[in-house]
Amino acid sequence: MSIATSTGPQPSVPDGVHSADSHDLIRVHGARVNNLKDVSVEIPKRRLTVFTGVSGSGKSSLVFGTIAAESQRLINETYSAFVQGFMPTLARPEVDVLEGLTTAILVDQQRMGADPRSTVGTATDANAMLRILFSRLGQPHLGSPKAFSFNVASISGAGAVTVERGGQTVKERRSFSITGGMCPRCEGRGTVSDLDLTQLYDDSQSLADGALTVPGYKPGGWNYRLYTDSGFFDPDKPIREYTGTELHDFLHREPTRMKIAGINMTYEGLIPRIQKSMLAKDREGMQPHIRAFVDRAVTFTACPECDGTRLNEGARSSKINGISIADACAMQISDLADWVRGIDEPSVAPLVGALRAALDSFVEIGLGYLSLDRPAGTLSGGEAQRVKMIRHLGSSLTDVTYVFDEPTIGLHPHDIGRMNGLLLRLRDKGNTVLVVEHKPEMIAIADHVVDLGPGAGTAGGTVQFEGTVEGLRAGGSLTGRHFDDRAALKEKVRTPTGALEIRGASAHNLRDVDVDIPLGVLVVVTGVAGSGKSSLVHGSLVDGPATAGPGVVSVDQSPIRGSRRSNPATYTGLLEPIRKAFAKANGVKPALFSANSEGACLNCNGAGVVYTDLAMMAGVATTCEECEGKRYQPAVLDHHLGGRDISEVLAMSVAEAERFFGSGEARTPAAHTILGRLSDVGLGYLTLGQPLTTLSGGERQRLKLATRLAEKGADRQVYVLDEPTTGLHLADVEQLLGLLDRLVDSGKSVIVVEHHQAVMAHADWIIDLGPGAGHDGGRIVFEGTPADLVADRSTLTGEHLAEYVGA
Repeated sequence: MSIATSTGPQPSVPDGVHSADSHDLIRVHGARVNNLKDVSVEIPKRRLTVFTGVSGSGKSSLVFGTIAAESQRLINETYSAFVQGFMPTLARPEVDVLEGLTTAILVDQQRMGADPRSTVGTATDANAMLRILFSRLGQPHLGSPKAFSFNVASISGAGAVTVERGGQTVKERRSFSITGGMCPRCEGRGTVSDLDLTQLYDDSQSLADGALTVPGYKPGGWNYRLYTDSGFFDPDKPIREYTGTELHDFLHREPTRMKIAGINMTYEGLIPRIQKSMLAKDREGMQPHIRAFVDRAVTFTACPECDGTRLNEGARSSKINGISIADACAMQISDLADWVRGIDEPSVAPLVGALRAALDSFVEIGLGYLSLDRPAGTLSGGEAQRVKMIRHLGSSLTDVTYVFDEPTIGLHPHDIGRMNGLLLRLRDKGNTVLVVEHKPEMIAIADHVVDLGPGAGTAGGTVQFEGTVEGLRAGGSLTGRHFDDRAALKEKVRTPTGALEIRGASAHNLRDVDVDIPLGVLVVVTGVAGSGKSSLVHGSLVDGPATAGPGVVSVDQSPIRGSRRSNPATYTGLLEPIRKAFAKANGVKPALFSANSEGACLNCNGAGVVYTDLAMMAGVATTCEECEGKRYQPAVLDHHLGGRDISEVLAMSVAEAERFFGSGEARTPAAHTILGRLSDVGLGYLTLGQPLTTLSGGERQRLKLATRLAEKGADRQVYVLDEPTTGLHLADVEQLLGLLDRLVDSGKSVIVVEHHQAVMAHADWIIDLGPGAGHDGGRIVFEGTPADLVADRSTLTGEHLAEYVGA
């Protein structure tokens, strides 16, 4: 399909106004991406526009899937076909007219890559500037900036080269060397992994007695016979009595071809064999018993040679004013900015100025508590988004469209005001700022508001309101009605049934914190960004010694592993009872009703689309002609349950499916129970077959929570939730609070890391960390009930909560 860009009627130009100045609107007409229903809006340029509406109403489809996608696609088309082959493939959005587009810069909340060599410094170019600074001023002088990079190894070589000179071939000897900063022991990762041999075998036993304790290495099996029948050692001798040669052959021998029981096999030492078969895999993709073994057997420790700095001795020895580059990267950024200001050297003045501006941007955006050596993969979604913002704050570009996806995620109410100021600065430079957001504090600063709804999924996709904030308040849309909602403080709080004791917590910036977390109640851990909340909860509860008591279940916003074939039905286990119900009703095998098994369309292998790779040109995905995108063989779709085939069931929303499987011919209690949990966490609008890759961070977290709610047993008593209000509309927060209440009333303990004042007001107990971020935080500044916090008003959280409840 084609998109008209200037074929429609053009806006009239007032007298005295140049025609080039008349393009003050981004016009969208007939947008039908995902659930959008012929949406038409006119967005003012060089203004701050906020898009709001319930989760799944179509905000992201309009902003990211339509406006930003088409802008980026048109820019990509200006490059040669060869260059486009290295760029992300962007489909043409389904929309009739898009006019007035400008260059779109997306600043989303996708977490940064978890490559161990990626840090905050490398992701923002601050490290690059530091390396140049030390290569110019560091003493002793080492050489180029490569000498301070933990991604560049030191190498040297020599040899003969053939040169054509004066019509003759001359051989000359050449040598070269590159001085890099990489630590040779950990190869720039900062950590080394060691295998705990006691978890691999019992050295008091012989192989014949079953000494190996590695999963899959059972006596009599081929993995086991590889060692007992190798001939390198006596299988009846206890391993502790092996000679040095025998132990080396057992643990470290290089691959060797041999015959065992007449079959050609490759013998390899136990350690490299385990590293290749188990440790090379992604931990999340492992089977539970393999993952448990890896967690027991592998220990990650700071590299003893570089003390975790990733740099070799030479790079650590060169200093400026007594500070090495390793010391500088380990500093809190706010402190590093002060140190850089003290460098007064005219020869590097432009470099120092640029570095100082970059570091000041960290502080201004509320990330001064980070350090440049912080691994990028450990940043939260909100932190990652703000790190991406840094490169745009000092940009000289104007007339650019900046697109933000919930920039208040992970921000304390105190920090939201600072974020608002940054967005207004971007606007005031002459840029168009588009923000997808739920927080009323950010909606309030908008010049223009677009409210989508009225519901989610198929019940959404239409514009409910377009205009000013005052108009939104006065309007009758769901957002307008809930805009000024405020949760009240609890009149009566629950009584704890016990406590989890944390003593001497010192992870990251925590300062030997001692705290008792009440059990049997709703506990909210809060504080400004960087105050130590996650260090306390995850470092001490989820991964720490406090788990020695009741079992702790952590439900965070990390990505769900799975391909585009994965969906809510497969992830939650819902598809299993549905398949069995179809099989029972039709007298066939359950495997027929899996698009990944026997029932899959033979043409597209159950994907529903056929992908055509066009090499350097953008690939094409076309709906499968055989199954028409339904993913199943025609014979499978002849089988029905309650008048619906399996593809029609997977196209249902959770709410519709809950009614379908709740009564009548299709009544399936097991499926109805799972669907009820999905509705309880506010996901009633998701379709059962929606790919997991399309879910937002908040939706992923609530999907995990719905799955974890099914877990039974006394070892699943404490739930730790990481900002469960992420992605929730004002009207949905009340439903979340009801779910948290039901969890606590059923005997669970719920600990929530949260900034939303409605959740704070609803808590039975609040633990507030601070008073600031980084080394200015890490202390408990308040423990008690929300009412006491409001009455006390001694902390930033207390002040904002008091303002919120109108106390």
